[in-house]
Amino acid sequence: MAETPTPPQKPKGRGKRYAWRLFWLLLVVALIALGFAIAKEVRTSKLQAREFSRFAASLSYSMHTGPSNSMLYPGNGPFDQRLGYSALGDFLPRLLKRGYVIEQQTRFSPELLSYSQKGFFVPYAEKIQAGLSITDCSGASLYQYNYPQQLYANFAQIPPVVVHSLLFVENRDLLDPKQPLANPAVDWPRFAIAAYSQIAKMLHLPGQSAGGSTLATQLEKYRHSPDGLTASGSEKLRQMISASVRAYQDGPQTLLARQKVVRDYLNSVPLSAVPGHGEVHGMAEGLRVWYDSDFNQVNQRLASTATDARSLANKGLALREVLSLMIAQRRPSYYLTKGRKELAQLTDSHIRLLAQNNVIDPALASAALASHATYRDWQLAPTTQAIETNKGISVARNRLSTMLKRPLYDLDRLDLSATSTLQADLQGQVSTYLQQLADPAVAGKLGLLGPSLLTPASTAQVRYSFTLFELTPDGARARVQTDSTDQPFDINEGSKLELGSTAKLRVLTTYLQIIAELHDRYGEQSSTALKKIQITDQDPLTRWSLGYLIQNPGAKLANMLDAALNRHYSANPGEGFFTGGGMHHFHNFRNQDNTRSPTLRDAIRESINLPFVRLMRDVVRYTSYQSPSNNSDLLSDDQNPRRQEYLSRFADREGTTYMLKFWKRYKGKDSTARLDTFLDSMHPTAIRMSAVHRYLFPNADQATFNNFVRSHLRTDKVTDERLNTLYQSYGPGAYNLPDQGYIAKVHPLDLWLLGYLLKNPQATFQQATAASEFERQEVYSWLFKSRHKSARDSRIRTMLEIEAFLDIHQRWQKVGYPFDHLVPSLATALGSSGDRPAALSELMGIILNDGVRLPVLRIDTLHFAADTPYETRLVNDPDKGVRVMPSEVATAVREALSQVVDAGTARRVSGSFKLNDGSPLAMGGKTGTGDNRIESIGAGGRVISSKSINRTATFVFYIGPKHFGTLTAFVPGSSAQAFKFTSALPVQVLKGMAPILTPYLQTDTQTLCQAPAPVQTAGK
Repeated sequence: MAETPTPPQKPKGRGKRYAWRLFWLLLVVALIALGFAIAKEVRTSKLQAREFSRFAASLSYSMHTGPSNSMLYPGNGPFDQRLGYSALGDFLPRLLKRGYVIEQQTRFSPELLSYSQKGFFVPYAEKIQAGLSITDCSGASLYQYNYPQQLYANFAQIPPVVVHSLLFVENRDLLDPKQPLANPAVDWPRFAIAAYSQIAKMLHLPGQSAGGSTLATQLEKYRHSPDGLTASGSEKLRQMISASVRAYQDGPQTLLARQKVVRDYLNSVPLSAVPGHGEVHGMAEGLRVWYDSDFNQVNQRLASTATDARSLANKGLALREVLSLMIAQRRPSYYLTKGRKELAQLTDSHIRLLAQNNVIDPALASAALASHATYRDWQLAPTTQAIETNKGISVARNRLSTMLKRPLYDLDRLDLSATSTLQADLQGQVSTYLQQLADPAVAGKLGLLGPSLLTPASTAQVRYSFTLFELTPDGARARVQTDSTDQPFDINEGSKLELGSTAKLRVLTTYLQIIAELHDRYGEQSSTALKKIQITDQDPLTRWSLGYLIQNPGAKLANMLDAALNRHYSANPGEGFFTGGGMHHFHNFRNQDNTRSPTLRDAIRESINLPFVRLMRDVVRYTSYQSPSNNSDLLSDDQNPRRQEYLSRFADREGTTYMLKFWKRYKGKDSTARLDTFLDSMHPTAIRMSAVHRYLFPNADQATFNNFVRSHLRTDKVTDERLNTLYQSYGPGAYNLPDQGYIAKVHPLDLWLLGYLLKNPQATFQQATAASEFERQEVYSWLFKSRHKSARDSRIRTMLEIEAFLDIHQRWQKVGYPFDHLVPSLATALGSSGDRPAALSELMGIILNDGVRLPVLRIDTLHFAADTPYETRLVNDPDKGVRVMPSEVATAVREALSQVVDAGTARRVSGSFKLNDGSPLAMGGKTGTGDNRIESIGAGGRVISSKSINRTATFVFYIGPKHFGTLTAFVPGSSAQAFKFTSALPVQVLKGMAPILTPYLQTDTQTLCQAPAPVQTAGK
């Protein structure tokens, strides 16, 4: 059988070599193809344009009703911080707490939300200019601040030499028209060089480090990266991707987007900061701040084609200034201050390079090299620019500053539009009127000269403040808030003034509210049941109320309030009053009132002092005897076992309650504000200030102690010898806490808590309570240690009065009292605790609104970040009205106040405000005169000296069914000593204002934000 021939065998390993050759061949082909593809993409950007534009189209946002559930506020980039976008998470909760609601807010698309959650910067048409805008209630502009104040509004406005110079220095091919789809975020040659330099740096190879940033990525960096810096490679990548998406958000074609990059860069490039001016952004501001050059003039010179020597010299200097700022942006804080010589050399070298590369012609280059930039002298030519303002603008800006917790400098740069409640036209008319009152001729014509008024020589020294509010369904809106000063300080809201007898309005309101409480408590009980109720003689308000209800079973509240106003109170000044820790005497304004016993209705009409001192005493007694603990009967029985019970129970339980009241006064304040709050509630004397300071600051030296005492007495007349004695007498260990409190006439626990918080400013209330366990026991131990019952009674009486005023203070706060405390003295009935005109207005608004307290509105709407992904619009919450007094009480007070105008201390304004048909508008009010003085008291209570600090006269009023406000005349400082004007002055000033106000007060349906109705006289 023939053998089958064996086929030839391939050499071993030949197939494997063949496969590897084929693999490498395909790899080379693939790499070549990839290289061609990359080269083509680098040249055309076709793939990037398609994919980025498609992706950017999905990154959308839209405005919807209510708060957003799909929005992410930006990070802490400088641009986002300056415009307030980063702070929205802080602003909005603050505004919601103030009674605003989010009416509309943007929602991100799911793609945009996911994109921003990954840390990329949200793409949108960012604003080249923004700032604070405020309009009045009718939409008329009150205030507009644009930042930057000058800029290139569009690309066409930029002189070509500026564009060409910038591109040569920073991004040469950015505007290449041959690349319509180019990605401005990447300059591939520069990127390759930058990448190589970073690799070389890691491998320690020779060569200089190079940057790959384009103008587009630089914009992302200084606008949105933290602190405007590139802190890592990942941050650079974030900038590049964000810039790429932003470039293609309007489609694949990017030439317009690249032109915007040039414009935006020139408008916003950061150029360091200047003391007293702040940050410098953009070429316009850089030229003005650093070189004192006019932006428009520089651009005119750079766009000029003139070739004469002078024109070329001007153009050369302008080019040098602009070019130097372009170069300085790399290290602006150095080049524009210490490195000015180096900056000049770099500018020279760049001018030569521009000429060598035909960016500028030789003549311009020569002119630029021959020029010399002169830096601005900030001492001789300050950089600050005056902002047009007036009192209305100041009120609105200060209100926004407080609401947002932003200083005015930062506030102006927020992307925010706000609507003020002010009526700009009326605000302006009233402001002008008040300023004209300084002219004696005007004052004489208006009847401001004469007894209890002014003299021709004194008119210029008096300042006036005025507020006018309008009741609307959802709030009491401030339509006018102004004064006659040219200072930003606002007397209406920023002051604490002794406004005299206007405090009687608060006392009368509190009294009638108590009567309403008693009617509510006992009004439905039978006469038989009422007769069985045991009431102490020390509580006259409850005794009278029970007597009235027994005699008038089933009486309505309105009738009982009318009877309460007809109660008689003595005006006799002969009685001494134990109050404020000692015996005090009070006086009437007119001696002829001393023998009277007027009704409260008469007393409020004629503003008689002593009836209200006695009424306040009754209110204090009611508060003490009708409180849940009812501790006042401790005074009647020295053997009462409840005295010991009072001690332990008060120390353990009620002591904590009072600690909480003190805590609320200090919560959220720093140490200085806490000390000021505490001292503000005291009547300062050398002994009281000494006891306080030596307790709070036991280690302070004599000089510090002396300065403290003298500064709070506002006098240097306390001798060094006297202060040395006080320093030693009240030092540590001389007295225990209860004695220190009694000496200072403050609650000892208040004194202890302040001392604790000064040492532990961050402590919580729970920590303070735990730390005060011993002190709460100690504070009341002195009640049982004195040898004499009268001494014990004196201290108990002082303590009970302090506690009563804490409760009265809460009552006053519910109707708008603005301060954290009341002075625990019957003198509070005559104004010793101080007040504010704006707060008195709020009380009058409650009375006019039948006892419902509406929010006091000065800013109506806030519109943040309009036309951006962060757009948010807030309005006032319409459901914020709270009833704080019965309607019947408000009606009774209103009727009593109408008598003040019709026949009382404000009668000179009666009939001044009339409707078109000639009938008078219903009007009421309360007058008050305050004379703040420092008196030195000698032995036996003799007044050694009396020095006036200021003098005030106020009229708080309502006009018609919707309008109310205050008018205050005020003289500050030692010059007040010479003034004797009374509340007749503000009443007469208001009367003179009638022609201005009347057109705005004509009908119930008209608001002050509509055009005023014409004034007609009766019979026409």
